[in-house]
Amino acid sequence: MVTRYGKDQRQGFSNRIEKVAIVGAGGQMGKYFAEHLVKTGKRIVTAITRPSSTSKQPEGVQVVRVDYGGDDDTALVEALRGQQVLIITMSVAAPSGTISKIVRAAAKAGVPYVLPNWFGHDAANDALCKDSLFIEIRDSICSEIESLGVSSYLLLNCNFWYEFSLGGGPDRYGFDFTKRSLVLFDDGKVAINTSTWPQCGRAIANLLSLKELPDDEKDQSPTLSRFRNGSIYISSFLVNQRDMFESVKRVTGTTDTDWTITHESAEQRWKDGMAALQQGSRKAFVKVLYSRMFFPNGDGDYQSSRGLHNDLLRLPVENLDEYTAIAVRMGENGEVQ
Repeated sequence: MVTRYGKDQRQGFSNRIEKVAIVGAGGQMGKYFAEHLVKTGKRIVTAITRPSSTSKQPEGVQVVRVDYGGDDDTALVEALRGQQVLIITMSVAAPSGTISKIVRAAAKAGVPYVLPNWFGHDAANDALCKDSLFIEIRDSICSEIESLGVSSYLLLNCNFWYEFSLGGGPDRYGFDFTKRSLVLFDDGKVAINTSTWPQCGRAIANLLSLKELPDDEKDQSPTLSRFRNGSIYISSFLVNQRDMFESVKRVTGTTDTDWTITHESAEQRWKDGMAALQQGSRKAFVKVLYSRMFFPNGDGDYQSSRGLHNDLLRLPVENLDEYTAIAVRMGENGEVQ
């Protein structure tokens, strides 16, 4: 890959990201991206949303309503023209082909960078992505972006969202807060990286606050371009289930005797989930996804093998109990579906 320098760009080149578009800015993850991008005050943030959408958009975000579900992408291309970065945050239940349509529109509009709805698994871990049923999604979207020859992709590797996953029932991090039960996968001591929603928002806002290109051959400062067609690794916590349980007990004022604790093999849970998927149970996908992450082979801990970009992106050290309390509330109120 040829290194580009700021000094060689056309007159008027600012070397800063000043315009960012988000599809899904009112959603679960998108709102944190939008809020933190706006908070920096360094750029114009535009939410691209369907005409029928009733999602509340974060304050300070410009809204452009576009029907991007049909075959005619004229309006979408026009909405994306002049944008430097496109962030796509969509549900896994989004209609097949929607992300591809948006990516192709971004290429037509000349958008240099795309975050293509990858906010989680270590994208460089082929075995993990394959067993989690993500490898075809990863390969198809990344290869399409590269084949179009216009945009570069950026993948945020943050693993599972902590508050969502802890409060999301026993098929995720093993906790059921309404029943006060806990399923420990194997011995409960397999550590994984996990990130909060705000940390993900800060990571993207700070990433897009970097210079786009090095000024010249001597410039060693961090730039956005160094992440082209690659991954950003961040994390809030490196914890195992027992660490989470200790935090839960501190937050709830409970002890071991207040909980029903059982043990299951992570590998067997994954196998059972795969079998259920093959029988047509869509609910089993969650069990497959989370059980695989807790295999005792270290796949869930990319911090030890890849390192993190937390310091480069000036991300704060977070308080585990603070986000555990949020997760407990979510679990008790049934906020995670």
